[in-house]
Amino acid sequence: MAAILLVAHAPLATSLLAVARHVYPERSAGLAATDVDAAADLGEAQQQIRAALEGLADAEVLILVDVFGASPCKAALEVADGVRIRVVAGVNVPMLWRALCYSEVPLEELVTRAVDGGAQGVMQLGVPRPQNQASPPSNHDQVQHQHQQ
Repeated sequence: MAAILLVAHAPLATSLLAVARHVYPERSAGLAATDVDAAADLGEAQQQIRAALEGLADAEVLILVDVFGASPCKAALEVADGVRIRVVAGVNVPMLWRALCYSEVPLEELVTRAVDGGAQGVMQLGVPRPQNQASPPSNHDQVQHQHQQ
């Protein structure tokens, strides 16, 4: 079973942890969070991540970070070995829930499932019908059809 470590700008990681524990309390044993303060330098962030990883034993770990290229992501990438520890950027609640639900699968599959869950959780809602979507035929369309017969 893979552990999941949330690493994000403060206070996002602990907020996501609270949401996960609320919805999936039975799956939160292998879940931890590290908030990276805005004033923290890269070395401090790496130390925070290493300390959190020590608390997750020797399990494979999926680190979910908030923003690609930001300090939490850079620190996580420095700590991750790419084999036992993998990093995915762009964490959202659907990604976290998917990762929790599939934490028993091999790490490589867990990464794929988490990314898919995060992407599928992003959608545009309440928009009018697209212009290219079929609409009822106009009177002009009916006249054209009659001439072609």
